[in-house]
Amino acid sequence: MQRFELGISPCPNDTFIFYALANGRVDLPFPVSMFMADVEQLNARARRGDIAATKLSVAAMVDAMDEYILLRAGGALGFGCGPLLVARENRCVSSIVNERIAIPGSMTTANLLLSLHGVHKGERVEMVFDEIMPAVARGDVAAGLVIHEGRFTYGRYGLEQLFDLGRWWEDTTGLPIPLGAIAVRRDAGEEAAFALEHAIRRSLAFVRQHPEEARGYIKSHAQEMDDAVIDRHIATFVNDFSMELGEAGQQAIRILLEKAFHTAGRPMPRRPLFVGEA
Repeated sequence: MQRFELGISPCPNDTFIFYALANGRVDLPFPVSMFMADVEQLNARARRGDIAATKLSVAAMVDAMDEYILLRAGGALGFGCGPLLVARENRCVSSIVNERIAIPGSMTTANLLLSLHGVHKGERVEMVFDEIMPAVARGDVAAGLVIHEGRFTYGRYGLEQLFDLGRWWEDTTGLPIPLGAIAVRRDAGEEAAFALEHAIRRSLAFVRQHPEEARGYIKSHAQEMDDAVIDRHIATFVNDFSMELGEAGQQAIRILLEKAFHTAGRPMPRRPLFVGEA
């Protein structure tokens, strides 16, 4: 089999989960090359269908479901880990409804949640996620939708939380917020998809047993270098759903995608969403 390209983000949850796989500490029956980029770049590659497997925003499956199928390991789901809407001091949600705000990409789950809730109806400015908080602090935009370690660091920029979209989802559905998942091209075949899924589980099991071995690799790619923030990031975004979606995780993804397709004005395709489904 030719080399299998796998895309992940440089965020600590991904580099933690995939450390052993990326560094030859677990085996796969075929060679893998790692491609690392911001999640919206990964979403764009999935939309084009030009990468064998990739982490992507669950919302991005609206444009990738014909070409890709999801694994049940390696994703980012959970409680208390959703995107936050932040602004400078003395602002409130009602004051930014029709103003310009920054988002981490139009294909992200964060942007979909913003649309589903209706808390903002103005112009949305796309930025790489780590550019959002400085832009809000400078006053370039009225507010920003923060993800990743921005959940823990927005206070450094003098910003305050206006709204927790993840909490809104959890309260509305009773389910974990499905932020990201691992998608594999359907034409790669079920055997390759299952092999990658099992390798991801072995990779996560390895790094949980040897966390210090991975620290240098994680820090070399992280935007935020503070050990405490990195550890908090991993503890927040890496959990039991990362090892196995289970029924709750799969249901959360299905419901989010049904809403995403409805928002896009398109029917959800009648085809397997997860590898191994009939």
